[in-house]
Amino acid sequence: MNKELIINSSAEGIDIALLEDKYLTELHQDRHTNQFTVGDIYLGKIKKVMPGLNAAFIEVGHEKDAFLHYTDLSPDIRSVMKFTGQCVAGNVSPEQMLNNFEMQKEIVKTGNVKEVLQNKNHLLVQILKEPISTKGPRLTCEISLAGRFLVLTPFNDSVGVSKKIDSAEERKRLKVLVESLKPKNFGVIVRTVAAGKNAAELHQDLLTLQNKWQEMMRNLKGAVPVKKVLSEMNKTTGILRDLLSPEFNKIVTNDVKLAKEIEDYITRNAPEKKDIVQRYTGSVPIYDHFGITKQIKASFGKTVNMPNGSYIIIEKTEACHVIDVNSGHRSTMDGNQEGNALKVNMEAVEEIGRQLRLRDLGGIIVIDFIDMKSQENKKILQDKMKQIMDSDRATHTILPLSKFNLMQITRERVRPEINIATAESCPTCGGSGEITSSLLLLDEIETDLTHLLTTHTKLTLYCHPIVGAYLRKGFPSLRMKWFLKHKKWIAINANENLGITDYKFFDDNDEEIKLD
Repeated sequence: MNKELIINSSAEGIDIALLEDKYLTELHQDRHTNQFTVGDIYLGKIKKVMPGLNAAFIEVGHEKDAFLHYTDLSPDIRSVMKFTGQCVAGNVSPEQMLNNFEMQKEIVKTGNVKEVLQNKNHLLVQILKEPISTKGPRLTCEISLAGRFLVLTPFNDSVGVSKKIDSAEERKRLKVLVESLKPKNFGVIVRTVAAGKNAAELHQDLLTLQNKWQEMMRNLKGAVPVKKVLSEMNKTTGILRDLLSPEFNKIVTNDVKLAKEIEDYITRNAPEKKDIVQRYTGSVPIYDHFGITKQIKASFGKTVNMPNGSYIIIEKTEACHVIDVNSGHRSTMDGNQEGNALKVNMEAVEEIGRQLRLRDLGGIIVIDFIDMKSQENKKILQDKMKQIMDSDRATHTILPLSKFNLMQITRERVRPEINIATAESCPTCGGSGEITSSLLLLDEIETDLTHLLTTHTKLTLYCHPIVGAYLRKGFPSLRMKWFLKHKKWIAINANENLGITDYKFFDDNDEEIKLD
């Protein structure tokens, strides 16, 4: 699989598109107005301790106080608070790390937040979830620093290895290697991409994380809450850290400074791939050039069409997202109802897996598949969904299909979902109504044309004069290409009374063919 990262830098911020085999699978937005990023570490001010909720509200600079539940305090919260106090007072130097630090007794899992935080003023916290809707950020005191190969977890001595590394021998090798490298009173989680890496590469990643920890210690000296003491890397570099793999063959951006930053990062972390960074200098907007704008328009509406004519409808409720799978009138069907249902559902699974990543949908997702009676087919569908979502980095759980062919999925939500308006103001009615994107018009015409030619020998297309002229222009024109493909000539008649995105087909009796 070929992966490409296309990065559009504008006055509002940065948009990052991940293409897999030219197909848009992830879209990230990093706005200049976004102050809170998952992974940022703050010296927060404790505002309210709520024993009834077993939680506390912490001020970190957002208009809404951030939420911290007892279960997110960390078993080593007493060590975290003692260490924070020593750093603020300047009683410990960054070079010491945690070498001479005396660990405190862990708290119990079933305790109450009042016992731990009562009469405390400040607390070292990390952003677990960005502000979503009317809610403030969600916090954790289980501090972690993520690198490319390793994650550094202070105040414990454990070493864990990603379960996605299949080889037991490789997992054992990595664990032994990291245990010999890690500093005292620090735990380490070995990430999946560390498989096959040597001691020098892992050690360099570990040194980078130690330097970040020391930077945080320096920022804590004399700090007064509220203060950000360590920033997560920007979203572009963060995505590179998490996604960069041998499958990446191109990273393109329209920003000179950003291109240099990315090249420097790749040179440090994967020097063999530094040549994949390219600067885009074309006159056409970068997203238009790579066909991303069109894919966004086709992918973010309420209805998402699939190649065989079936489609899914995505709707959001207060409690969950609901996805409805429909066969559509153009899908190719035979007399086998069960087989047809499985075929449409299997195609829908692939699109739904992409949509979850693309829109970053979180919480509870309920999918209403086309009814199937066979338990074997239901198992095939569930296995397919698991396979598709293996590439999803968000934590998720997939339940089997219910009696009513409903599938429930829970997916971790750490950032607001991406919601892009795909409708455009109608150019023929002065904005009083809305139409689907004009970028998709020619695709829709050709799709209908292909479908109708299976049952009609002669067709006439009526459309707006501008569209008609576009279909006839050039050599070969689009109409000529249709003839070469279908071996049938399509008459085109201009009609000024039609909107620019409206069209109609008439048969050989000059009767309008109704399209569903």
